[in-house]
Amino acid sequence: MLTKEYRIAMPLTVDEYHIGQLYMIARHSNEQSQGGDGVEVVVNRECSEDEENMNDNQKAFLKEREKHTKGQFTEKRIHLSSRLPFWLQAVTPRVFYVTEKSYNFYPLTITEYTCSFLPKFRVEIYTKFENNNGSTENVFKVPEEEYPTITIDHMDIAFDDLSNPKHYKEDEDPKFFKSSKTKRGPLMEGWRETDKPIMCSYKLVHTSFEVWGFQTKTEDFIHRCIRDVLLLGHRQAFTWVDQWYDMDMDAVREYEKKSQEETNQKVLSDAEQLPEIPEKQEEFTKDLSEID
Repeated sequence: MLTKEYRIAMPLTVDEYHIGQLYMIARHSNEQSQGGDGVEVVVNRECSEDEENMNDNQKAFLKEREKHTKGQFTEKRIHLSSRLPFWLQAVTPRVFYVTEKSYNFYPLTITEYTCSFLPKFRVEIYTKFENNNGSTENVFKVPEEEYPTITIDHMDIAFDDLSNPKHYKEDEDPKFFKSSKTKRGPLMEGWRETDKPIMCSYKLVHTSFEVWGFQTKTEDFIHRCIRDVLLLGHRQAFTWVDQWYDMDMDAVREYEKKSQEETNQKVLSDAEQLPEIPEKQEEFTKDLSEID
């Protein structure tokens, strides 16, 4: 298992980001869903901190909350069929997806990813939001003997580059964006030390792919993918602030509901049109590490 801690500062307050996070996830999922790929929402309901399918570490993490109110549980299927390499499409189910289960007890959240086709694959993400610039050390109370082994990644939503140029949009670049409603931005070099308000998303990410010969490279690859998603999502949450800033919780939940309905319809209707994969394909001898 490979564990890293990500700290992503934002020019927002924790209370503001509660709305912004929900808006960003719903809109991002909708925009990224097409051609049978995307995010299908299976369950979205209230939950408690002692759900039967939570493990002991997850329950202990949630006990830290000051207010023990109800949370929100979501289960999603992230459909990936057409984005897999052709050789892998030949040996995976026609409709291939990763299952995401998320427990949102804001300002604490837990998210886990599994895949029935890859039983050795698992990702677990613990998140805590605080009103600071990422200055809290060991916010997750990792045992002292283990904490020095964890890589800390201080991400900069303005000056860290997106790994895929196709995801770049100038109007979603915090170096150029200025909010008409909050007057925040553009973000200048050193903004995390000077700008107010400021908050931080702390994320402790465990990745596990216990397959001999592939574990190290695969777990490192998964972390790179997660970092890309975190960077893009947090950039969008800030640069979309004028769209969500005036929303209250009821309004953003209604937006979330409508977006999820649209996304589900888009993903499931497109999935029905996916072409069948031929039963026999030519034999491939490349190692996984050689496949783009």
